[in-house]
Amino acid sequence: MENRDTETRGVIPPPRRHHGVFGRIFAGLRNNFIAGVVVIAPIGLTVWLIWTVVGWVDGFVMPFVPRAYHPDELVNYYFGLQGEDRVNFDIRGVGVVVFLLFTILLGWIAKGLVGRSFIRWGEDLVGRLPVVRSIYNAVKQIAQTVFARTDSRFDKACLIEFPRRGTWLVAFISGPAQGELRARLPGEDFVAVFVPTTPNPTTGFLLFLPRSEIVELDMTPEEAAKLVISAGLIYPEPPAPPDPTPPDGPAPPG
Repeated sequence: MENRDTETRGVIPPPRRHHGVFGRIFAGLRNNFIAGVVVIAPIGLTVWLIWTVVGWVDGFVMPFVPRAYHPDELVNYYFGLQGEDRVNFDIRGVGVVVFLLFTILLGWIAKGLVGRSFIRWGEDLVGRLPVVRSIYNAVKQIAQTVFARTDSRFDKACLIEFPRRGTWLVAFISGPAQGELRARLPGEDFVAVFVPTTPNPTTGFLLFLPRSEIVELDMTPEEAAKLVISAGLIYPEPPAPPDPTPPDGPAPPG
């Protein structure tokens, strides 16, 4: 009898636990929540960042705009609202529009003869101030490099062996060596290469390498920057495979 009970216990499966169903439901809800976060997080962070930057620009620009030209004051003036009928509201983004218009107008003036003379006079005045001169020259050089000189932007991503042979990293080609460096560097054509750091690609190293030691990549600089910032977690989409069908149609059966 004891052996039969033992065999019966070995054949009959143990009763199913009720919490297994709830566990599967919880796992499904958790996976759906994670998938939702992956969708919402980039959108939410992008909207929040734009909203914050626009608010910061408005808070900086609008105090310089006369109160009579604020949107709520213009509405009160054109509709004749006074006393308790007056309305007060804030339209986010007006400061950004004012800043863009002011910058365009200032750039148009700066390109003229009077504007260039005035800027030259102001730079001569700033050049006489020791601390202010250093800050102004540094900011001016950065602004000209980023916004004005289109030929100095990174237009190609590449691979180089750094810091030793057999170790490869993603870098950006700045352009061929110029001036004294081009004359001093021996041998073949040398190229200036910027090696960014992770996760902050705005800092890194400037190297001058022979062009033969550089492997150019097909990915864009933006895709390479994403790869560097994400520490290798975000790769660019692979190119679509070529269509095996000949241009003149499918081959006839043999």
